[in-house]
Amino acid sequence: MTDVLRYSAFTTDPAGGNPAGVVLDATGLDDGEMLAIAAEVGYSETAFVLPHEDPDSYRVRYFSPEVEVPFCGHATVATAVALDRVGTLTFHTPAGPVAVDTDGRTATLTSVPTSSTPVSADDLDRALAALGWRHDELDPRYPAHWASGGARHLVLAARTRQRLADLDYDFAGLRDLLTAHDALTAHLVFQREQDVFDARDPFPVGGVVEDAATGAAALAFGGYLRTTGHVTGDRRLTIHQGDDMGRPSVLQVDVRHDGDRVRVTGAAVRL
Repeated sequence: MTDVLRYSAFTTDPAGGNPAGVVLDATGLDDGEMLAIAAEVGYSETAFVLPHEDPDSYRVRYFSPEVEVPFCGHATVATAVALDRVGTLTFHTPAGPVAVDTDGRTATLTSVPTSSTPVSADDLDRALAALGWRHDELDPRYPAHWASGGARHLVLAARTRQRLADLDYDFAGLRDLLTAHDALTAHLVFQREQDVFDARDPFPVGGVVEDAATGAAALAFGGYLRTTGHVTGDRRLTIHQGDDMGRPSVLQVDVRHDGDRVRVTGAAVRL
């Protein structure tokens, strides 16, 4: 029987954060077996660790209950803590190599190069229809983009916190739009303060209504802010996610104005 560890990431409280499964030795498991394990665990992602010839490196794959994904931030944080090592590790993921600095309780991930491109008018209309949002409920300072930091996400900014809080969306409609653009979640944000955002991430592509913390989307959002001119110097952001689900999560995001990689930091605790 495969041993699956369970951690919650981007929190120090087991009642908060986003749960992830971690298989520290996935040697011998094929794709179907990994997917079946992830489906049985039922979390938004389970990470499967495989050996690498470099002793400070690992191969890592990520499965949601329905599909394999190229990268997952919260499961990476959970894996780094579960490995119980201190120092800099490299996770070789389907999205590319990700540097992970860990002290055994927290982890800082450095993304692959980020990218961000505008959403077409037609796709924005489809996204808003699926979410039940109006155009005038969007924050005009933040244009709709497809953004990536290892996995692709739809970035939309709400004008009010109430709009973000009232999330009731067309699961199939949003899933189909995201899938058509090889995206995983809709990263819905509200700017609470200058460097503080609230976020929610529907994840219908993986068969999950909502993520409580989405490190991959936080990395993509950091790159989005740089691309859209909101980062003119080095900037540290705090993203609060999961509050509306009753699983508060905190993600610290560091963005450099002169680089295309973003860092996200979070803690993890065993469940």
